[in-house]
Amino acid sequence: MANLSRQLRGRIRSVQNTRKITRTMELVATSKLKRAQDRVVAARPYSEAIREIIGDLVTPELRTQFPLLRQPALPAKGGPTRAAVLLVTSNRGMCGAFNSNLIKEARRRIEDLEGAGYTVDLHCVGKKGIGLFKYLGRKLATDRIDVGDKPTAEHAASLVKQLVVDYEAAKLGSVDMVHAKFQSAISTPAVCTRILPVETPPRKTKVRADYILAPGPEAILENLLPLYVRNMVYRGLVETAAGENGARRTAMKNATDNAGEVLQDLRTAYNKGRQAQITQEISEIVGGAAALEG
Repeated sequence: MANLSRQLRGRIRSVQNTRKITRTMELVATSKLKRAQDRVVAARPYSEAIREIIGDLVTPELRTQFPLLRQPALPAKGGPTRAAVLLVTSNRGMCGAFNSNLIKEARRRIEDLEGAGYTVDLHCVGKKGIGLFKYLGRKLATDRIDVGDKPTAEHAASLVKQLVVDYEAAKLGSVDMVHAKFQSAISTPAVCTRILPVETPPRKTKVRADYILAPGPEAILENLLPLYVRNMVYRGLVETAAGENGARRTAMKNATDNAGEVLQDLRTAYNKGRQAQITQEISEIVGGAAALEG
């Protein structure tokens, strides 16, 4: 009985220490989440505004003029035989199924592209995605671990620079980005966003706005399209960073709550054992006293 009590005390101390760690990680993730969420909120309106401007400027004639707007033919019809997938994961774990869902979405997209006849170049950002695909023996076109949970516009520009060059040279048929979409702290689904070709939104009205443009739409689009592509990648990076912190906070809160339940069960078992031990000792004392009196 004494040995069992020592084991229970040891387990109680172990769970208490684990709960302190998970609680601390939850608080750290909560602090980082607020800053990451602010970056997401700041990036979205800018991206949407650029998208609407491009949608207003693009005409069928301009669509054929700019390579970033052209839709290449499929490989079976003489189009480019390569396509690119940019996967963004985290460098650290302890965030539930966050990275697993991103990797699963990337593998699904790769299978779809390979089924269409493409040879897929996989570009990975984050240790979790890099580690998994290297374990599977897949060759990576790019592996970056320097982005972390504080992405910048420079990170996005360096990631997409060569992809834009290859797409303009008709070496790539498409560029997709697999990232987390930050909806709330508890909802960060994995999504696949088409980066290239640039998909313009339909006009809200059939009547074209009567703009006076200086310089002309060609000069504006020449500068705006690469900027839009870089901004889409940046937005994917910041949303993934926010999603990572949201997922980690949720996972650590669940772990802390579960540790509390385990502690309650262990303390109950310990108290029952102590009560049984005390009862046994009292019985032995009473029995010994009765034997001496007899």
